[in-house]
Amino acid sequence: MARLKPYCVGLTGGVASGKSRVAAQLSGCGAGIVDTDLLARELVAPGEPALAEIAAAFGASVLRADGSLDRARLRALVFAEPTARQRLETILHPRIRALAVARVKECPAPYVVLVVPLLAEHFETYRPLLDRVLVVDCPATVQRARLMARDGLSEAEANAMLAAQIDRTQRLAIADDRFDNSANIAIDEAEWIVRIAELHARYMAYAQQNIPTDVAIN
Repeated sequence: MARLKPYCVGLTGGVASGKSRVAAQLSGCGAGIVDTDLLARELVAPGEPALAEIAAAFGASVLRADGSLDRARLRALVFAEPTARQRLETILHPRIRALAVARVKECPAPYVVLVVPLLAEHFETYRPLLDRVLVVDCPATVQRARLMARDGLSEAEANAMLAAQIDRTQRLAIADDRFDNSANIAIDEAEWIVRIAELHARYMAYAQQNIPTDVAIN
């Protein structure tokens, strides 16, 4: 059944590109935020059906003694074997999308930013929800350095994480807007705030032009 939908901006970018910072500052400007990484955490909380399915698929070793998910252990398994990642996605992605749809519909803000790290990989799945796509972008060399510094990963581990994601060019191909977060461009805090404010003003204007939007997003 068709329902009124808030204006929705899909936010994506490679791992360690700066998505979370952009989302947090847009939220500070008044945007609603639906983050699929946070939704995934909700779905694998102890007692949730998805966690039981993950344990059945990957073994009890992915659970901690208290019954919570051992994310480091699961990540190691997933990045070591491509088919393991596919199994995990089969369990989680339909649930994440369904919860994302519900949260987008509920959002009372003037517009909502839907943060989907793997949006380019699953673009057709999320396309019906989106009015615009923002890609936070930086070179792979910058991502690698950030991963190693932030998460204490070896170069090999960081490279494996990067290799598991879609090519940067393919990600940019779905972008309506590109936010450059390259280490080669020095951006002080004041300039960053100005750039975020410009994005927010643009999205507010788009939202005002497009409301109401009578779209089925089942």
